[in-house]
Amino acid sequence: MKKTLNNKNILFLSMQTFDYEKAIKKKLEELGANVQYFDERPSNNIFFKGIIRIKRNIYQKKINKYYNEIILKTKNKLYHYLFVNRGEVVPEFFLITFKKNHPECECIFYTWDSFENYSHPIKILKYFDKKFTFDPNDAIKFGLNFRPLFYLDVYKKLTPEADEKFIYDLLFIGTAHSDRYIISNKIARWCEENNLSSYFYYFIHGRLVYFYKKQFDKSFKMFDFKKLTFKSLKTEEILKLYKVSNVILDINHPGQKGLTMRTFEAIGARKKIITTNSEIKKYTFYNSNNIYVIDREDVILDKSFFELPYKEVDKELYYKSSIEDWLKCIFLENQSNYWIKGLN
Repeated sequence: MKKTLNNKNILFLSMQTFDYEKAIKKKLEELGANVQYFDERPSNNIFFKGIIRIKRNIYQKKINKYYNEIILKTKNKLYHYLFVNRGEVVPEFFLITFKKNHPECECIFYTWDSFENYSHPIKILKYFDKKFTFDPNDAIKFGLNFRPLFYLDVYKKLTPEADEKFIYDLLFIGTAHSDRYIISNKIARWCEENNLSSYFYYFIHGRLVYFYKKQFDKSFKMFDFKKLTFKSLKTEEILKLYKVSNVILDINHPGQKGLTMRTFEAIGARKKIITTNSEIKKYTFYNSNNIYVIDREDVILDKSFFELPYKEVDKELYYKSSIEDWLKCIFLENQSNYWIKGLN
């Protein structure tokens, strides 16, 4: 990787997502690349985030102005790679112009959202030389390379100790959406009935988002406002909670088949995981000792799973789940068949 990326210039476009974009930029720079980053969105206020998903044309002039400014800032620079992560906002005219200005630049696309939830990227796929998705269904349907997500290097520091004591038997950290509250509430009650300690952290982007969802999203009518927080946890805070927790709870979006970041953070931290995503059984690393799958419509848990010791995954899988190998796949090699046999 260092040989490939050393002194290479990368234009990196990505939305802001819990500082993952900063971690990706930092890792690319550690591998020798020169990275120029632009937020994919011209604005990150709540109204803009909501409107571009519902009625994008309202903000189209602002989007166009923003990307015209990027064109001017990058026109006379040399780029070896254009790396777009997610592509929810990136307009076609920008890609056409950028490729014209930088004909030798390799254009790479990755998305960690399903096209069922965000369809705009489908329109711009044709402008990229290499295309990746974390969703196996989208990979098959649109002929893309498949590559699931990753854990950050800091999770490797959470190597469990033999006499380690846990404060929480179960930990959930996530954005409040869909049926997460309904499912997690059932699990919280089950934990209480079975004398297991649990900690649930629900994040939401703002009070206006909450009241909007409360009005129009049926699942939010059950949300307890007092249990919500408008402050997202920093990586250091998440690590502290992981350190004192035995099992991580993952509740994927019902319209999403790809595995969440939480799944790979659990691998990185060497933690067992309970998940609603049955797709995980298709992956080569699936292990019933470490992974327990529940039906979101009929939640059934087994206390014995909490008592099982974590079973170490092999070194190759552990490395391939890291951010470094995620980048290696995107910039150097195709790993589609490694994760789910027979996918490509």
